[in-house]
Amino acid sequence: MAKGERVEPLGNGIRIFVNDMYHFSTDTILLADFAAPQRGIKAADLGAGCGTIPLLWTRNDSNLDITAVEIQREACELFERSVELNKLENIKIINADLKELSGVVPFGCFDLVSCNPPYKLGGTGVRNPDDEKLIARHEESCTIDDVCRAAKNLLQFGGRFVVCQRPERLTDVLTAMRANDLEPKRIRFVQQREGKAPKLFLVEGRRGGKSGGLVTLPTLYIESDEMIKIYGQYKEDYLE
Repeated sequence: MAKGERVEPLGNGIRIFVNDMYHFSTDTILLADFAAPQRGIKAADLGAGCGTIPLLWTRNDSNLDITAVEIQREACELFERSVELNKLENIKIINADLKELSGVVPFGCFDLVSCNPPYKLGGTGVRNPDDEKLIARHEESCTIDDVCRAAKNLLQFGGRFVVCQRPERLTDVLTAMRANDLEPKRIRFVQQREGKAPKLFLVEGRRGGKSGGLVTLPTLYIESDEMIKIYGQYKEDYLE
């Protein structure tokens, strides 16, 4: 393995190649869990990075038909090695810009689309000199509207779109979803513990859903038994 690379467990025998640039966080694990794909569906993950979400889904259901889209070639190569390591045949990796998927990925046929997008608006905050980190953290290569438009194109009527973001971007996300016919239906805020402000939200929209009916789920606390359950299988394998 190259310098900085390592293999980490995701539970149930699934392992993933990561490095100092492409790895996963608690947010990624929470989004994969929130999406909760039904068995055997057709799913897509946009901005897949090194492939954590598709691999977590496969950990629970190897019959899922998954398409993963990632713009950065190095991340795709890392992901491809994980697919080979785990001997998986249900994941298709597409090295492409999510804004240019026409003719690359079939439209209107997915049951579920997920995305863990860049959290910061383009041109704001301290800009990272590394192109890869800039793309991952700032809306330089795509905006939340681009993500929602891509999800709309990929989903069949009634299909689900799930995304996570920082609370300060809540209005941006919900506005972009509605503008692209993805009606918000479930939202959940994530806090470190009681008394702390939310640090993240997870939201699901339905393609072509009726306006209204957004359900706010109970807050997820990072310091809780529920979080241990979500994260548990990964941690158990990691400690073996």
